Amino acid sequence: MLKMIQIMITKMVSKVCKLFHKNGSVLPGAMAYVLNKNILEKINYPPLVIGVTGSSGKGTTTNLIYHILKDAGYDVIYNSEGSNIINGVVTIVLNNCDLKGNFKHDVLLLELDEKHLHLAFKKNKLSHLVITNITRDQPARNGSPDLIYDEIMNTLDGKTTLIINANDPTLNKASLSYKGKIVTYSMEKTKDSYKVSTNKSVDSAYCPNCHSKLDYEFYHYGHIGKYHCPLCKFSSSPSDFTAKNVDLAKFKMEVNGNLVTLNKNILYTAFATLAAYSLCETIGVKKEDILYALNKDTNLSKRAHDYILDNRLVTMLESKNENALSYYQSLEYIKKQKGEKCVVLGFENVSRRYEFNDLSWLYDTDFELLNDKAIKQIVLIGRFKYDVATRLKYANIDEKKFIFVDDINDIVTVLKKKTSGNIYTMVCFDMTDVICKKIKEETCK
Repeated sequence: MLKMIQIMITKMVSKVCKLFHKNGSVLPGAMAYVLNKNILEKINYPPLVIGVTGSSGKGTTTNLIYHILKDAGYDVIYNSEGSNIINGVVTIVLNNCDLKGNFKHDVLLLELDEKHLHLAFKKNKLSHLVITNITRDQPARNGSPDLIYDEIMNTLDGKTTLIINANDPTLNKASLSYKGKIVTYSMEKTKDSYKVSTNKSVDSAYCPNCHSKLDYEFYHYGHIGKYHCPLCKFSSSPSDFTAKNVDLAKFKMEVNGNLVTLNKNILYTAFATLAAYSLCETIGVKKEDILYALNKDTNLSKRAHDYILDNRLVTMLESKNENALSYYQSLEYIKKQKGEKCVVLGFENVSRRYEFNDLSWLYDTDFELLNDKAIKQIVLIGRFKYDVATRLKYANIDEKKFIFVDDINDIVTVLKKKTSGNIYTMVCFDMTDVICKKIKEETCK
């Protein structure tokens, strides 16, 4: 009876939210969850319950998996709004059940916050779990990468098939102890790989088996790369799915010999595409259907949208606050682009989930990459714009390039009148939405 009441509450509150043009991806589940925190254990799930988690890239990966499955004819539901904490998961699950708790679709696909995985899906619920990477992320909330790894693995009992990034040694140590099935994917050297790590943030350098220092053949970024232990057999290769001949400039790579198109020329998109390909083939999607979805019926990137403002390209690079490696990939991308550039930086809130306002991660981030003569202006926005400016000063970036915007409503006017070259916004999800809205309003005049 309680289960039925919780499902009814979720459905009713969701309808009210839609009536008032509100998102409604969290509140309905929050109201139901408070009545019984074990509600998700009472649902009758389909055979395919797929989770995607990790420190970064899980939203892009989930979006690609959904696109492939939908193209292949699967009846699939996923949390498209990105509400990946427990209340968001309760909302999407209960809204797609009948009143008896039977899930009404063939596939449940969920982006899952790594700290909420154990709340949403305890033992025996997930059929497959994709883990993108485990890096230093939101340190005030998560602590170390090892703690996050332990939280994820302690939720599982061997019945879930893991699809993991073998280029990440922290994550790949699952191959030493996990009792269930593991499917691995990895990426071979690209034109942008490094012999010696260029990052300040290297979260894993030692073998999890014998604790010897790992030998790296190359790094993609951070501690993500091709490695082996000189004393034992722990290694990133071979993997079940391998990306080779990765050419970001041409939006192409090969996965197990099959040509695959990337929907954005950024490294994290290549990793997300590889993860999605690996998961879909693992669950039995026909290879020709996967390749059709990726190469023919391509979908827009969930991140890094492009706009035109006064004949200038505006590239929106969503960068995750409190994650130095997420920022690093955006910084590297900007550095490699040709011509005059303007960069937009800043955030209104460090996190949407707590108010610690820890800014230590700014000093783990390689803002020195912005020491580029082609970058003519750096526009600083949001409540913490002066904190970001202080970090940029430590990176020896010329203060004359700084433009402070006190009112975000003025952002388009500032960009048009006070900056030059192509524009790259490197801000968090909330600020990206605001800037996109302002640009759309300007271009629709």
